[in-house]
Order: sequence, then structure tokens, then C-alpha cells
Amino acid sequence: MPKRIKAHPADNPEEAATIRKLARSRLAPRAVIQRAQMIVASWDGQRTTEIAKQLGCHPQTVRERLQRFNEGGLDGLGDRQRPGRKRRIREAERSAIMALVGMSPPGRLVRQDDGELRAEDEPASAHWTLNALTEMAQKQGIDIQRSQVRRILVVEGVRWRSVVGEQH
Repeated sequence: MPKRIKAHPADNPEEAATIRKLARSRLAPRAVIQRAQMIVASWDGQRTTEIAKQLGCHPQTVRERLQRFNEGGLDGLGDRQRPGRKRRIREAERSAIMALVGMSPPGRLVRQDDGELRAEDEPASAHWTLNALTEMAQKQGIDIQRSQVRRILVVEGVRWRSVVGEQH
């Protein structure tokens, strides 16, 4: 039989108010909301099995979250640092690269008002290739390599054009 565990009382009224507010939140991360709901339910006298059934998780998960809260307080509600190397490319930079794909390449010919075809940048690529995307991202100040651009596009399910003679 597992040891019965309860969430310790809040250290101060502000902490209790913050946790109760998180438990009712609709904008906080879902995992944090669920963890706050576990704490509040424990404060209300519910057992771990009841809380688990109510939230649709395993009782051991509830016990572990209550223990983390008891050890770390409000900080125990958040995620722990994940193992492995941190991401080199921030989400904003990934979004900027995806926005580039949606734009017209700088070397693409565009019909002007006078009827002539001109490119914004004549020597630039007329199609988005991995090299062209990497070069444009680097011009925008994103420190990225061609292989990373490729990985981002593959994950997002975006196709790009390969040009004959492009180095791989």
C-alpha cells in the first residue's frame, strides 16, 4: 500500500491564491493547470486516487506531483529541465525561417508597373533552395546552418526546390 501523501499548506496567502488561480486558469500551460488542480484538490481533502480519477491520470502521478510541490513549493509546479543539449534555434527564429518560405524569393522575376520583368536582387536565387533560405536567414541575423534549415522544413512538412548544381 503506497504511503498517503497530502500537499502541505501554502506558505502564505499569496501562494495559495496563486495556486488556486492557476487551477482555474485557461491560459496557463495545461500541465501547470493540472498540477495546480492536484494541489487544490489535496488541500480540499481528496485522496490521491480520487484526484487521479477526476483528472484522468495515474495515482502515482498525483503522488509524485504532490511530493514535488511539498519539496519545491510553487516552483515544483513547473517542468524540470530536460536532459540533453538545449535548442540552438529559438522558436521566434524558427518562425522567421517559416515566414521566409512564404515570401517570394529575392531573385524571382516580378512584373513591374511598366510591364518589364525585374528581380529585387538579380544574382539571387529565383526559387527557395536550402542555400537561399540559409543565406537569407543569416542576413536577418539568425545564426543557422543549411542542415538546420533542412531539419526545420522537414519537421514542418514544407517542400523546397532543389536546383541542379546546389551543394548538399
